[in-house]
Amino acid sequence: MLTGDSVWDGVGTLCIGVLLILIALVLAAETKSLLLGESAGAEESEKIATALVDGDTVTRVIHMRTLHLGPEELLVAAKIAVRHEETATEIATAIDAAEARIREAVPIARVIYLEPDIYSEAEAAKGPDPEATPGGPTHSDAGH
Repeated sequence: MLTGDSVWDGVGTLCIGVLLILIALVLAAETKSLLLGESAGAEESEKIATALVDGDTVTRVIHMRTLHLGPEELLVAAKIAVRHEETATEIATAIDAAEARIREAVPIARVIYLEPDIYSEAEAAKGPDPEATPGGPTHSDAGH
């Protein structure tokens, strides 16, 4: 309207189109990892693995997977080693305590599945998980 030239209407429309494309690209980049199943970061995974092991009933993390279900919701699935002499009640109590420790260490960990198992040398003979943290509890990313 200021110039009386209709070319600027087209230029303005193109600028708005480019702006919308840029916004779509930024949103796609931000949500892509959630759509594809992003695992927890290394720091969160380490906190979870540390919270799982109490040294009494839960002796180690055999393997662990994490998955973001949303920006503020994390799924944790882990196979944990328990002592063979523990009763089912003691193991259930230890799992409840481990879940509480995980939620305290990483509050966004809302869905937690723990599978107790007896860790054996046969399990160790299969070889280390290629995603395992050297020298620490075994854990790896989602999607494997």
